Amino acid sequence: QVQLVESGGGLVQPGGSLRLSCAASGSIFSVNVMGWYRQAPGKQRELVASITTGGIMNYAESVKGRFTISRDNTKNTMYLQMDSLKPEDTAVYYCNLRNFRFNSWGQGTQVTVSS
Repeated sequence: QVQLVESGGGLVQPGGSLRLSCAASGSIFSVNVMGWYRQAPGKQRELVASITTGGIMNYAESVKGRFTISRDNTKNTMYLQMDSLKPEDTAVYYCNLRNFRFNSWGQGTQVTVSS
């Protein structure tokens, strides 16, 4: 079992920045992929960015150049630095970890971009 705890969401003005964190504990195992997904009102959940244990990264086209994903394997923590935020980034953001045994999700954290 894997437990995921998220932090860093909130309200920000367009053009502002937020940094999300996700701390993992439990049966993580050394080889895994972690990612951030988001779900906006009335829309399907979509992948925002992912990163493997080895540091291979993938981004949605809509966030390339604005968001940066990273992880600290010594602390089992993943981050999402979000810059130049737009109103269309407003969504519930979910942390995900997948290994050979589990596909685990956090509870989600609300990000609202509004003036």
